[in-house]
Amino acid sequence: MEDISWKTVTVIVINTVSTPGIKRQSLIILSQSQPQTTALPLLTTQKTILLQISDINDNAPVFQKPSYTACVSENNPSGASIFSVEASDRDLDLNARVTYSILSSNLQEVSLSPYISIGSQTGAVYAQRSFDYEQFREFEVQVQAQDGGSPPLSSNVTVRVFILDQNDNAPRILYSSLGADGSALFEMVPRSAESGYLVTKVVAVDADSGHNAWLSYHLLQATEPTLFSMGLHTGEIRTARAFADRDAVKHRLVNLVKDNGQPSHLLILTAVDGGDPVRTGTVQIRINVTDANDNPPTFTEKVYKIRLRENLPKGSLFLQVKATDMDEGFNAQITYSFSNIPDSVRQLFSLDPGNGSITTTGIIDYEEANSYILSVEAKDGGGLVGHSKIEVDITDENDNSPKLTLTSVSSPIPEDSLPGTVIALMNAYDKDAGENGKINCRIKEESPFKIISSSKNYYKILTDSTLDRERTPEYNITITATDKGSPPLSTQKTILLQISDINDNAPVFQKPSYTAYVPENNPSGASVFSVKASDRDLDRNARVTYSILSSNLREVPLSSYISINSQTGAIYAQRSFDYEQFREFEVQVQAQDGGSPPLSSNVTVRVFILDQNDNAPRILYPSLGADSSALFEMVPRSAEAGCLVTKVVAVDADSGHNAWLSYHLLQATEPTLFSMGLHTGEIRTARAFADRDAVKHRLVTLVKDNGQPPLSATVTLNLVFAENFQEALPEMSDQSGDSASQSDLQFYLVLALALISFLFLLTVTLAIVMKLRRSRNIPVLQCFGSDHYSKAGHGFPPNYCDGTLPYSYNLCLAADSGRNYSNFLNPSRQNSVRDTTLSVENSVMIFKKNKDPTSEKDNTPPVSLCTALKFLPQYNMFKFKTNTFLFIKTI
Repeated sequence: MEDISWKTVTVIVINTVSTPGIKRQSLIILSQSQPQTTALPLLTTQKTILLQISDINDNAPVFQKPSYTACVSENNPSGASIFSVEASDRDLDLNARVTYSILSSNLQEVSLSPYISIGSQTGAVYAQRSFDYEQFREFEVQVQAQDGGSPPLSSNVTVRVFILDQNDNAPRILYSSLGADGSALFEMVPRSAESGYLVTKVVAVDADSGHNAWLSYHLLQATEPTLFSMGLHTGEIRTARAFADRDAVKHRLVNLVKDNGQPSHLLILTAVDGGDPVRTGTVQIRINVTDANDNPPTFTEKVYKIRLRENLPKGSLFLQVKATDMDEGFNAQITYSFSNIPDSVRQLFSLDPGNGSITTTGIIDYEEANSYILSVEAKDGGGLVGHSKIEVDITDENDNSPKLTLTSVSSPIPEDSLPGTVIALMNAYDKDAGENGKINCRIKEESPFKIISSSKNYYKILTDSTLDRERTPEYNITITATDKGSPPLSTQKTILLQISDINDNAPVFQKPSYTAYVPENNPSGASVFSVKASDRDLDRNARVTYSILSSNLREVPLSSYISINSQTGAIYAQRSFDYEQFREFEVQVQAQDGGSPPLSSNVTVRVFILDQNDNAPRILYPSLGADSSALFEMVPRSAEAGCLVTKVVAVDADSGHNAWLSYHLLQATEPTLFSMGLHTGEIRTARAFADRDAVKHRLVTLVKDNGQPPLSATVTLNLVFAENFQEALPEMSDQSGDSASQSDLQFYLVLALALISFLFLLTVTLAIVMKLRRSRNIPVLQCFGSDHYSKAGHGFPPNYCDGTLPYSYNLCLAADSGRNYSNFLNPSRQNSVRDTTLSVENSVMIFKKNKDPTSEKDNTPPVSLCTALKFLPQYNMFKFKTNTFLFIKTI
């Protein structure tokens, strides 16, 4: 036998043992032997070990829900279980024994213990007292579940309790309040109150909520049920109709305010088992008490008495019966109906089965019956019936209105009819008798007519004042016939009266005067303006024709300039207007209607001609020669910068902006030597004359207006730089030689010398005569006195010294001329009479060198030859050996 080998086996716990609820654990140990050869079988054996596991308190109690919600009706019985919570513990024995307690709540103002408690073993929550919804509507409590381990473990849960409202509060009436002795107060209603007038309002509140606080208002009893109505939800008491004389002065109203709650009882049933620990269950049982039909309907009045007037309109509400039933629900639903009345009466009255309103369905006639007795019954849903009686008295009324019949009428009538003209005749009658049959007729609105009684039941309508068709073309005359009944009845009759037209209105223009603006050069035959007149008459009397009566154009016939369309009033231009010919004119336009006799009115049309830029500038100075060649201007060589050479003078026949002229220097032999004023036209030297500059210069100037498009004109100037006429004459001779032959020049020079010689002798003779006149004051020679010259400046012709057009210039003096000045038309003085001579015809001017040293005392400014030429561009100049210059005016 072989030796047996023994081994010891140790079982070790390598993981935490966590088997809640498992008290025993079986371990199976398996042992196997390893044979030395494969021929031997594998031998095994096993051993089962039963292991006991003891519990420790390592699990806290767990509630079934994270939070709980409980609903409890108010007025619950004290001590009843209202809810239950439950928590479980996974431990065993004492460690799993759970106890419950209440920790806290959100009821800050009251203590928790008087209201709820909890069973420590069961978790059932009990109400210690009845809850009141009106005190608080919800609250929260913290419930703790704790096991019995050591140390104990616990968990908390929130229980939210909602209090359900019950209909435990009756409505409380705030208004109208009772008096100190419990009697009802009075409300005053005016007798003139119309239907719908607010008498008062019952105000009530209910401490409950939801449906339990929905209030309805009912009118249980009334002295006159048809006089008042009450709003079901508003509590407003209003008049259902107007107050009548037959109604009582004092009324008593009984009002009911009812909420919408249901009478019920709430029971909480709790079931408790006999185990350990004790387990409980609760259920709420609500018991609603249903009504039994044990009360018949009751009318507010045993006998209703009502007074009706005859001819009450169909559908008129005259009474509303009211019955109440103390039952509820279907048993309190009341229907109304007539009982035991004839069919003829049913055709006159109708009873609403729902609200008890009685209305008329036929015409009530006092002559047929003066009273009715109606029996009504009220039946509830259970079949119980209540009865009442209605006594209806019919009062006689003024139920026949007057009748109007038109027997004759005259329409249309002319607007110039005299007051008192009869336009209509009519008949009025009433079927009633006595006071109810007496009639009074009148015209309703204010109008130029009146009505008078002509005989019994007949009336005439007359004109009461003048008529005007233009103000009122037609009249709707409403005649009202009213009887003397109470209340009075009336009938109206309307007569349409047309007013025919007469020609009593002259045409009226839309404006008292017209103003037209017409550009010049307008196309002939075009419409330039239109006038309009209206006539308030009709047809032919309003047909307006237009004509032109007169104008302020005296020099030309009016018809050659303007015409007017007789039908439309359009004014046409017969020809083009010229602003430069006349700028405005007035015409008288007449509008005449087609009446007989015709009427007319006049209006003034003032026509303004608007200027157009149709005239180019016209150059006044310098003027061209007879052969259209440019004239010469002489400039002293010593002229400084800014010296006035000449001035271009131009005018424009246009006006306004079109006549604003600007001057421009287009071409110049030496552009840097001259400048031209943009707005003055003055040509001045821009710098001093230099030796390198040419003696003769040609300037082309442009004069342009400000019109659109602008128009312009040009002029060419020839300027010669020279100190005296002898220096300038060769340059002038060159110019004349270009235009005429040398032989012609010689002929004219010989002729001119002969003429000058003759004139010189004549001049000397005139000088002697002037000398004698100064000394002897010969009357016949007084025409040569100094009064022929302007006193505005020394030695200048009239109007030439004040700067006006065309010959006002500054003086250009030669720097080296010394004292050899030439006097230009010196004023008449004693020491200078011998120096200046002027012909009677003013056709020859002689300028003579002054050698008298006494002339220095004369204040006459020295004038150079170039200046003299500027003043006299229309004169031809010749020089003699004696330094005397002769100017012959060209005619």
